[in-house]
Amino acid sequence: MPYLKIDTNVSLSYDQKEELMIACSQLLSQLLQKPENYVMISVRAGAHMLFGGTTDPCAYLEFKSLGLPESSTPVFSEAVTKLLAKHTEIDKSRIYTEFSAPERHMWGWNGGTF
Repeated sequence: MPYLKIDTNVSLSYDQKEELMIACSQLLSQLLQKPENYVMISVRAGAHMLFGGTTDPCAYLEFKSLGLPESSTPVFSEAVTKLLAKHTEIDKSRIYTEFSAPERHMWGWNGGTF
C-alpha cells in the first residue's frame, strides 16, 4: 500500500539506489506500522531537474498510502527528508514531498482493490 517515489537529479550507482530503497522501505514500515512486504519504493536518479532556478542537487518525492493521517505528515516529511539527505547529500531545503491518501477503492492490488 505505501508507495514512495523519489526523483532526483543526483546520479547514484546501483548499490547506492538499492541501499537507499532498503533504508526507505524499513523506515516507512516502522513509521506506518505496516508490514514491509506491502511497501514499494522507486528511485529515478540522474533526472533532468531544475529547482529554484538552478540544477543544484534536488529531489521530488511522492508518498502515497491508504489511511495516511494528515497529522503525521510532518513526522514523515522530517524522517524521509533526513534519510534522503543522508544518502544523497541533497540539502533538505531542496527536497519537496507530496503526500496523498487515496481512497481504498482507488488503490489496486492482486487484481482487486482495497
